[in-house]
Amino acid sequence: MLKLHIFIVGMAGAGKTSLGRKLAQNMNLRFVDTDQRVCEMMGLSSVSTVYAVLGEDLFRNAETGVLMEMAGQDPCIVSTGSGICNDAMNVTLMKNHGIIVFVDRPLDQILSDIKTDRRPGLAGGDHKDIINEYSREIGYYRAAADFRLDNSKGFVTGLKNLTDIVDKVALEA
Repeated sequence: MLKLHIFIVGMAGAGKTSLGRKLAQNMNLRFVDTDQRVCEMMGLSSVSTVYAVLGEDLFRNAETGVLMEMAGQDPCIVSTGSGICNDAMNVTLMKNHGIIVFVDRPLDQILSDIKTDRRPGLAGGDHKDIINEYSREIGYYRAAADFRLDNSKGFVTGLKNLTDIVDKVALEA
């Protein structure tokens, strides 16, 4: 049983959702994706749709609301949106209610996998925007993280390393 939430942060394409979902399944824990939860709250099908219909500011406010909602729930595995660490309140909420794991994956691997058509503002498939986002966001992830997970060696290794982190710090003795 988890003592604290495990908040997984990092760039889109770093493996947050895939790793978090599989970890939760393997450990028989609940999994929450903050982007998906915001979409559910707004009654919309995707983050891109939320951005187009309601705007980024409302999306970011709803994202904070999801973290507040998580504070009152049993600890689980939480995959976050890539911009969540930009807001100091979000980082404080995550630190007060869990452990923050930064999934760090090399930019070239992210660029080879990312689906730009699913990203708000990147529908044209411009990798330059992703490179700029990476440069802008990387410091936020590093500053917020309790742990850094190197996800450059593939899914199986990343999952093993994430499991080791959770086993080490978040399980009751």
